[in-house]
Amino acid sequence: MALDQGLCSETELQQSSDYLKKVRDKDQTATLEQVMLKSHFVTKSQIKRLRSNIKESKDAANQIPGYKVLGKLGSGAMAVVYKAKQLSLDRTVAIKVLPKRFTEKSDYVSRFYKEGKIAAKMNHNNIVQAIDVGEVGGLYYFVMEYVEGKTLYDDLSKGKVFNEEEALDVIIQLSNALAHAHNQGLIHRDVKPKNIMINTESIVKLADMGLARETSDIQAAKHEQGKAFGTPYYIAPEQIRGELNIDGRADIYALGATLFHMVTGRVPFEAKTPSEVMRKHLKEPIVPPDHINTSLSTGMSEVIEVMMTKDRKDRYSNMEDVLEDLKAVQEGRSPLQARRKFSLDGLEQLEQGAAVETASTGDHMYSEEVVAKYRVGLVVLGAIAATLVMVIIFLASTR
Repeated sequence: MALDQGLCSETELQQSSDYLKKVRDKDQTATLEQVMLKSHFVTKSQIKRLRSNIKESKDAANQIPGYKVLGKLGSGAMAVVYKAKQLSLDRTVAIKVLPKRFTEKSDYVSRFYKEGKIAAKMNHNNIVQAIDVGEVGGLYYFVMEYVEGKTLYDDLSKGKVFNEEEALDVIIQLSNALAHAHNQGLIHRDVKPKNIMINTESIVKLADMGLARETSDIQAAKHEQGKAFGTPYYIAPEQIRGELNIDGRADIYALGATLFHMVTGRVPFEAKTPSEVMRKHLKEPIVPPDHINTSLSTGMSEVIEVMMTKDRKDRYSNMEDVLEDLKAVQEGRSPLQARRKFSLDGLEQLEQGAAVETASTGDHMYSEEVVAKYRVGLVVLGAIAATLVMVIIFLASTR
């Protein structure tokens, strides 16, 4: 909880854990709290507040009828998540609880309920299943499937770079999840490694519908117009601009950014501030992934580049097209949809009289004006060459 609330860093927490292990190996008694206090990573008043928060949230969670809280799984800016037992079915679940400080704000409560209702509309093996949402004694809770495993972020934060085969397996499962959501008229709007879970059987689960929205919800779209909702490292340009008609192509961009991170070991754009990162999403081209990780196939790099095209009109139109190309790359074939996109872009440039590179051969096609200049140049070079030959022959004959 100290880490979640920004009171200490991951490095400080790891140092404290390592020191605690050494102490216990020597059969000495100590607690993590004592070690962190001794190292001045937290203060006594901060520990007191943390203990109070922990007790309050645990007491609140235990008020939910039909469930027994087993422990805390994590917390974020908007909610605390607990591992619990559903007594009626004797199964383990996860319960998300809205902190007390947010319960008096109607916007937070309605968004919390909305998340549960949106999640309940989806029934897919690669999406965390919603079980129940409700309120008891002023406590708002959302019960969902418990996923035993890790998040994609856990691997990436440790510096893991996924090979192409591993990355494709994860992304294809996520693409199926998003295809299902989009077919239900829903967009996730926050696809990122922290919201991607991988269970002990390597099944990938898309989680956290906190920012999800129905594409038909015009009222919500108008209310949010002009505001950037999403996570800076993975957010689509149209989300940054707060456009009115956000659709599934925003999720395709975020999924492409996540795939970029997986296969290169770094996010597409880095900067000192979130606003600068988002500016780069709007203005700067990405470095082709196969320029960073040279072991990647050309097809894989092409798919990511089309997924992350800044103008959504040039992106994949839907998740089915993404899946078609991902499976082609997985089978060692060329990504036809991506190649078609590159070819269409080339045709548009050709109509404007610009030189373009064809996707299939790498040959160049030029406008008539360029070709005419090229021909004149060849004629001039030919005349010069002929003159030089005549001079050489003349000099040779005079000798």
